[in-house]
Amino acid sequence: MSGAIPLVGGHTSPGFESVRNAFAANFVSRGELGGACCAYCNGEKVVDLWGGIRNRQTSDPWERNTMVIVYSATKGLAAMTLAVAHSRGWIDYDERVCTYWPEFAQAGKERITVRQLLAHQAGLFALDSPADRGLIADLDRLAVVLARQRPAWPPGTRLAYHAITLGYYESELLRRVDPQHRSLGQFFQDEIASPLGLDVYIRLPEDVPNARLATIVPPSTIDLLRGFPLRLAVAAFNPRSRIARALRGSELPHDEQRVYARNLEVPSGGAVGTARAIAHAYSVFASGGRELGLRQETLDLLAAPATPPSRGFFDECLKAEVQFSLGFMKPSRVWPFGGPSSFGSPGAGGSLGFADPDAGVGYAYVTSQMGTHLTGDPRDVALRDALYGALSARGMRLSPRRRAS
Repeated sequence: MSGAIPLVGGHTSPGFESVRNAFAANFVSRGELGGACCAYCNGEKVVDLWGGIRNRQTSDPWERNTMVIVYSATKGLAAMTLAVAHSRGWIDYDERVCTYWPEFAQAGKERITVRQLLAHQAGLFALDSPADRGLIADLDRLAVVLARQRPAWPPGTRLAYHAITLGYYESELLRRVDPQHRSLGQFFQDEIASPLGLDVYIRLPEDVPNARLATIVPPSTIDLLRGFPLRLAVAAFNPRSRIARALRGSELPHDEQRVYARNLEVPSGGAVGTARAIAHAYSVFASGGRELGLRQETLDLLAAPATPPSRGFFDECLKAEVQFSLGFMKPSRVWPFGGPSSFGSPGAGGSLGFADPDAGVGYAYVTSQMGTHLTGDPRDVALRDALYGALSARGMRLSPRRRAS
């Protein structure tokens, strides 16, 4: 929508007008098509914006309750379910996975801890067996496939982005410890989304009309080659590469007739929701977690620095240094966001959600126009810079923040 100024809806609290200006500028100078941004500060919603169009073919406008797929920003929502489980005493992050899921111990996985699995350090970034919709809808059969998978290398030695598989492993782990044996998507709906009144789903129900859903516009091949680091771009087009294998199944949440698949869980990449809902969830995690019964011990662990595998933070799939902890991404020199204690998850194309406990911030940005910047989409970076500038101007004492370049 370059050159056109679309209708921007929503509000900003006094002092946060710069975020609205940055949001509008995204459409003029940063290639935005349609999207939304929301931020909470100490439990107060200070930014809630949306604009542009939700469907490029029909030019239907992006409305207040428009929802869109957020790809790997789903991982943060999935990690929230395990944080709730930890606060309830169901799991210990440093316990071995097989303590809760005995069948997991086969094929060299008997020593993998929950912490290692959630940090993408288990060597389980791809499955040898094809995972189609039939398999992932049959959780008992999927559990057998997951349990027999052999790690690509000794667990705990290397980091490799578990782009799709992580959510499947998280869901089965949660099923094993939840007294009701719910899937991750159902648990998220029952224990997080519904209590907080959130318009975000890891398992999109049948009754959501297509008119509420934004359609994704993928980047062109040329844009991909220009935007992604060369090593990653080359690997992405090689079907035998680690990143290509890790991404198998990322197409499953899409549906040609209904925009997104209904009653299907891809817990690492299939969440559909509003920026408002995602920011609200992170706001609870950033401001004490009382609404969800989170213990301070759990929140302290989420805020703590990531623990590297023995060979360091270089990701064998993403071909860059990146830090993960307890299912979330942590800020780093390569991928900065929020402050040192922040935790969240970005999604392919530019979406991002995170909690910044030091500033009491819960933030989310979603879009229908996929970008190609791996370490911070310029649209999102502009919004975050404006947000933190506004917080600083209000005299808030913030931890030092490394700005994205």
